[in-house]
Amino acid sequence: MTYADLILPLPLQGTFTYALPASMQSAVKVGMRVLVPFGRNKTYLGIVARLHDEQPQGYEVKSVAQLMDAEPIVTPQQLGLWQWISDYYLAPIGDVYKAALPAGLKAEDGYHPKTETYIRLTPTYQTEPALHVALSILGRAPKQLEAFTSYLELSGWDQMEEGKQVEVAEITREELLNASHASAATLQQLEKRGMLETYEVEVGRLNHGGAYHPELIKKLNTAQQDAYNNILMSMMKKPVTLLHGVTSSGKTEIYIHLIQRALERKEQVLYLLPEIALTVQMMQRLQRVFGNRLGIYHSKYSDAERVEIWQKQLSQNPYDVILGARSAVFLPFQRLGLVIVDEEHETSYKQQDPAPRYHARSAAIMLAQMYGARTILGTATPSLESYHNAKTGKYALVELKERYQGIELPEIQVVDIADLQHRKMMAGPFSPLLLNKVREALERGEQAILFQNRRGFAPMIECKQCGWVPHCQHCDVSLTYHRQLNQLTCHYCGYTYRVPTECPCCGSTELRTRGFGTEKIEEQVREVFPEARVARMDLDTTRTRNAYERIIMDFGAGRTNILIGTQMISKGLDFDKVSVVGILNADSMLNYPDFRAYEHAFMMMAQVAGRAGRKGKRGLVILQTKSKEVPVIQQVVRNDYLALYKDLIAERQAFHYPPYYHLVYVYLKHRYDDVVNTASIELGSRLRQWFSGRVLGPDKPAVAKVKSQNIRKLVLKLENGIDMRKVREYLLMAQQQMLADKRYSSLQIYYDVDPL
Repeated sequence: MTYADLILPLPLQGTFTYALPASMQSAVKVGMRVLVPFGRNKTYLGIVARLHDEQPQGYEVKSVAQLMDAEPIVTPQQLGLWQWISDYYLAPIGDVYKAALPAGLKAEDGYHPKTETYIRLTPTYQTEPALHVALSILGRAPKQLEAFTSYLELSGWDQMEEGKQVEVAEITREELLNASHASAATLQQLEKRGMLETYEVEVGRLNHGGAYHPELIKKLNTAQQDAYNNILMSMMKKPVTLLHGVTSSGKTEIYIHLIQRALERKEQVLYLLPEIALTVQMMQRLQRVFGNRLGIYHSKYSDAERVEIWQKQLSQNPYDVILGARSAVFLPFQRLGLVIVDEEHETSYKQQDPAPRYHARSAAIMLAQMYGARTILGTATPSLESYHNAKTGKYALVELKERYQGIELPEIQVVDIADLQHRKMMAGPFSPLLLNKVREALERGEQAILFQNRRGFAPMIECKQCGWVPHCQHCDVSLTYHRQLNQLTCHYCGYTYRVPTECPCCGSTELRTRGFGTEKIEEQVREVFPEARVARMDLDTTRTRNAYERIIMDFGAGRTNILIGTQMISKGLDFDKVSVVGILNADSMLNYPDFRAYEHAFMMMAQVAGRAGRKGKRGLVILQTKSKEVPVIQQVVRNDYLALYKDLIAERQAFHYPPYYHLVYVYLKHRYDDVVNTASIELGSRLRQWFSGRVLGPDKPAVAKVKSQNIRKLVLKLENGIDMRKVREYLLMAQQQMLADKRYSSLQIYYDVDPL
């Protein structure tokens, strides 16, 4: 008897064993989908992870109901990556399966190919005499005759002569309707007469990017060529290379040369970006060179498009280069040779919710390792972990310190807004210097970017009389005011509320907004610069795939003058005419209660600053802050990453943080606060039996209630070198023991490994 261990799309640990009917045993392979019964009356699509003849003991083994595939849809390397993510991030492999596969490959009715309706002559009328008969019959039906003759002209049948072969073009029904101006009813009459018939043709949803043009690859300058040569040398010695290049140093051109080298070696390339917004510009640059050898993959694509890309990657003619966001690590590859993780420092690479809470950078490195491929991590502001790995020899390090075409790094001027506010010189969130420099840029026909890392109109509204602030009834947070929608929104659960007309506590009608979100910044910019064309780029304005493209292309083409945005605008976008960048409030990044706050603040400010001064002119950055004495501000001004690294790495070592220690956050959630509180104390006690002083907490996180679930958090600090296999074993055991207790039957416990 042959048995199959299956991965089911359920949040449960491990695989499930089913028996294979004799009729299937020769056809089933690892990586195929099978339909199986589960429980009393449910069925699921499982992925075959292993085939064997070891009969399970202690329970009745159910049989596989149906085989869904003729060939595997998941490769052995993919299954290996799924297992690694499950083990390392303490996530059920069923959750990895759900995250990895497009929905169309997980549903029992599956993916339906896109088809288009075509029209053709019926066999009866495919001779010259028969066509003359048809034209004669239609003489009394002028509309049908016009539609029929239009078809003959479009298709080439009107060229028919006795004994001559006709080359017939395929014509879509839509094409004929447009060309003949006929109605659908007219075509139906021709079908009823048996003269024309329709048929369906499967058409791809994928973009066809044109021809491959390696001759368009630009020649590298001296600094780029040196970096490229050093990368090639490093790739022979180390599997991972960190390319640390200042903003606008031309890292992308180096990537293009590396991709071309991989293609010449018949290898595939995975090019990861942290944000969908970046794929717009990068797609255009790569498509010019690599044409239809380039495929795009990210979550804003429809599910059907993602299924088609998945299937193409399994075909005889896969894309050679895949450009995508973090989910692209799950795609199948046949001959992967190079992985590029651009802007490797970005927190967007870390999946937060739902599980699996993986980091795409780490997953990409593991994927490359499984194929024997090489990984390039590129950034102007490396994560401390990656830079530490490079400094200690785990990774190779290549540096690129010159900006392309000798452009200087931008000048950064720090403005003390605390002093200006005291002297009542601030115009809302704008300092006089910032307003003057933006005005001068606009007068010169240049552009400006304003960075405010908070969306909405205002972070909150409050009663002027008693200080009441509206909070979400499901979450422990204040509500953000969105003026354009005239509503209050919780940015944690998405719930919306009407804007109150009076305070429910004191009855006052004096409700005012507090703070500035991007929507309010946009309104005030339009008031100050009425002649300027202004655009906003944040989560609220980029919910659709085309919205990203429109905003970026309009700004790139100069159709807008001022771009206001959240951290989206900090991520590697290139604009030629940006001469002024304003960082409106650095303190919102600095005063965050997290050990990574200064690291993330430096990265964000340095990246935003890097958007200024691209071609032919040094840019200017106005950095507004109330904390100009904080060391990280001066490090941003000097672009001194090394000083930041030295300061922070000493702190990390002293206080037992990464890269010297691994962190695991343990979260507990329950509807009732007293239950989650008791459970967290009990779980903390269990974990201390194994991990002793490495366990901190439990404690309430900064936001202690989300979606009506009360939250507690424990922190594990695990020194490098500890047996992580044992750690995982103990943590999963503790989770199972807690959930086996009837008191905690509806308790949620999950782990966040290497949190950001």
